[in-house]
Amino acid sequence: MSKMALMGCYRSLRLLTGQQGRFLSTSRKNRETVTVAEKVEKTETDCKVKKNWVSYGFDARDETMDQNAMHCTMFATITLCIVFGGFYWAYAPDFKLMNWAQREAFLEIRRREALGGPLIDPNLIDPEKVTLPSDEELGETEVII
Repeated sequence: MSKMALMGCYRSLRLLTGQQGRFLSTSRKNRETVTVAEKVEKTETDCKVKKNWVSYGFDARDETMDQNAMHCTMFATITLCIVFGGFYWAYAPDFKLMNWAQREAFLEIRRREALGGPLIDPNLIDPEKVTLPSDEELGETEVII
């Protein structure tokens, strides 16, 4: 049998017998520790001990410059662009004049109803100004109306 097949058999056997995973020992491990009799004094060095610092990607050498650049960028992106941009988008004037066009259309329909004429004029463009091709000029061209 191959190694994978043996592992599968072992796993199945373990599940059938009700054996649960691995056991963890939580006892204290006194044999693994060592005590030192003499006292060790700390010595100060001239260089600073560097913390485990991971750069945000703005400045690889100076931690404070890196953090300041990150905070400024996040402030500008989130507060200025998203929040103020959202307010501008929500409260901006109707730059395509969609509301004006709809109001104007309702006023025009009321005016035409009051005059008693058709709501939409079938002759929007004067038919005398429109020149259409003749049947000979159209030939076999399909005309969809």
